[in-house]
Amino acid sequence: MNLIIVTACPQGVATSFLAARALERAASQRGWNVSTDIRGPGGQTQSGPDAGTIAGADLVIAALGAEVDLSAYAGKPLYPLPVTAALPDPDRVLESATREARPWRPADRPMVFEASGDAVSAGSGRKTIVAVTACPTGVAHTFMAAEALAGAAEAAGHSIRVETQGSVGAQDPLTEEEIAAADVVILACDIEVDPSRFAGKRVWRTSTGTALKKPADTVRDALADAVILDAEPQKTASSAGSGEKRGPYKHLLTGVSFMLPMVVAGGLLIALSFVFGIEAFQEEGTLAAALMQIGGGTAFKLMIPLLAGYIAWSIADRPGLAPGMIGGFLAGELGAGFLGGIVAGFLAGYVARFISQKLPLPESIEALKPILIIPLLASLVTGLGMIYVIGEPMAAIMDGLTGFLASMGTTNAILLGAILGAMMCFDLGGPVNKAAYTFGVGLLSEGSGGSAPMAAIMAAGMVPAIGMGVASFVARRKFAEAERQAGRASFVLGLCFISEGAIPFMAKDPLRVIPVCMIGGAITGALSMLFTIKLMAPHGGLFVLAIPNAVSAVLPYLMAIAVGSLVIGFGYALVKTGKADVVAAAS
Repeated sequence: MNLIIVTACPQGVATSFLAARALERAASQRGWNVSTDIRGPGGQTQSGPDAGTIAGADLVIAALGAEVDLSAYAGKPLYPLPVTAALPDPDRVLESATREARPWRPADRPMVFEASGDAVSAGSGRKTIVAVTACPTGVAHTFMAAEALAGAAEAAGHSIRVETQGSVGAQDPLTEEEIAAADVVILACDIEVDPSRFAGKRVWRTSTGTALKKPADTVRDALADAVILDAEPQKTASSAGSGEKRGPYKHLLTGVSFMLPMVVAGGLLIALSFVFGIEAFQEEGTLAAALMQIGGGTAFKLMIPLLAGYIAWSIADRPGLAPGMIGGFLAGELGAGFLGGIVAGFLAGYVARFISQKLPLPESIEALKPILIIPLLASLVTGLGMIYVIGEPMAAIMDGLTGFLASMGTTNAILLGAILGAMMCFDLGGPVNKAAYTFGVGLLSEGSGGSAPMAAIMAAGMVPAIGMGVASFVARRKFAEAERQAGRASFVLGLCFISEGAIPFMAKDPLRVIPVCMIGGAITGALSMLFTIKLMAPHGGLFVLAIPNAVSAVLPYLMAIAVGSLVIGFGYALVKTGKADVVAAAS
């Protein structure tokens, strides 16, 4: 049996690739010869079969989530289905295709699909959906979740517009007209976003991870269970339907996401001041002194207030912002560090929310609550709590932590680096990864001399994606052409410290990819700590190396990254199966 698999999703190739890979593997296990035609945005062919392969095809499976031109397959037995329906049970798809495929006519209109699998005419979506995606760093998960939601919604016959709130702010923002026309709003956000513009609309909250892994379920649940968002700001946290619990983890990530640009800018400005000499900033009136004042004297001082302020904002909306920032500034002044800032943010946020929800006031002065009463009372409680109760114990904890890191022996340093490296590679942008990253960013904010744990964390976060690219190159025969393309993209993403480039490989082969990545990440983290490398910025990947003194030891750092990447690349190339898949794809 000669099979051609055509896949298409609206905004990219992630869902198309996964669907093609699932069907390709199932068909190869039956001994079929397989070729793939993966369509990108706009229906362009990424790597289509040649005319001879099409002529010899016995069956064409078209897993579609967007309109595509199928005229090349005129007269061939073709079986259409939603692109998302190819993922759960590809064997059943193959069985249905062999029974139900019919010759394709050029006059047949392109089609998309309802969730039930029934074909409908292109452009006849049943519902209008708008969505917002946002993750703490605003890079990979934000855009991958947007692509997955768009593919699932259009595959189900609905129209959708997705706004991505990435690292440079909202891209292609939703208009008032689009929001007004929407039947439901999906907020797939790992951080808090302002929902006030969706007041009066049916809203469904979820995470970027859920939207990425289960986009069809997310769309279905949103249409079925979303509830109307209350127009009152203090009630937004509980008035929207939710596919996840919004708790401390999400509030913490919101604070980290707002703090992150300040950490990057401050760290790199300090590194630039070192260009003129490590102690050149001590000479008043020099450029080095000015750069140190901007980076270390200003940006680093604002980190903890931003962290605490936006944790409180996530909990209590705008009334929590002022008390949170006040508590965060006090944490810095009292030496309580980022741990004290986290505590101050949660204290301010929950106090502000308690006052907002539980303090009854006459209707005549109710309007003063968010701009006067809540900030005043919450700031008073938070400030006094930090000065008299929380500040001193948290300062002692921070002193103990920084003292431990400073006096840590080689064995303990290697162990810490290995643990942080393995955590970064465990779930590639998930909760464990973010916990390690937040720890590193917090330590980086504690001083102007850089952070050794942060260096280990960023290096380990780069190696899974780089390693998958290496594996797809050194074991080409074990990877289909679509996988090799994904490997090249993954390699570039890894250089930029975007671990999520390895997600397509993890999704298809988690039992092999995750352990191999954790081993490589642990080795990289351990080597980075062994060489006592310090990093001035928490993001940027290899491009940070172009900034003088951003990394304390460039060559050992590159060696640590290279070793971990090669361990992952050759390790996965060794344990991966699927040689038959590639042979089939090449035929």
